[in-house]
Amino acid sequence: MSIELNHTTVWCSDRRRSAGFMAEIQGLPGPRPLYHFPVGEAEFDGIYGHIGEKGLDHRADPARTRPGEIYRNHGRRGVYFLDPDGHVLEALTRPYGSGGQALSRLYGGDLGLSLP
Repeated sequence: MSIELNHTTVWCSDRRRSAGFMAEIQGLPGPRPLYHFPVGEAEFDGIYGHIGEKGLDHRADPARTRPGEIYRNHGRRGVYFLDPDGHVLEALTRPYGSGGQALSRLYGGDLGLSLP
């Protein structure tokens, strides 16, 4: 098994101030909450369909540099979009750290999710 860096932790006295500083020096928008919603493949298709029907701005990355796209990596699909209050939401078909397992395998079958 190879070894890879999964993530790093930056210790700081004020995480919002530090996140704002990092965003500023990288020319990115300031920090905003990001909410991740793991969903099944069928639910993702439905969510993405609703995003398209409503003409919502969506991106393949949280930095918002890939408009109108979804991402595909690590055996999952995902999309970032904003709720009416400007919160960044992410729908993704496999949670981070799941080792590429489908949600149905992680949670034992039917997720019990439905769209209106």
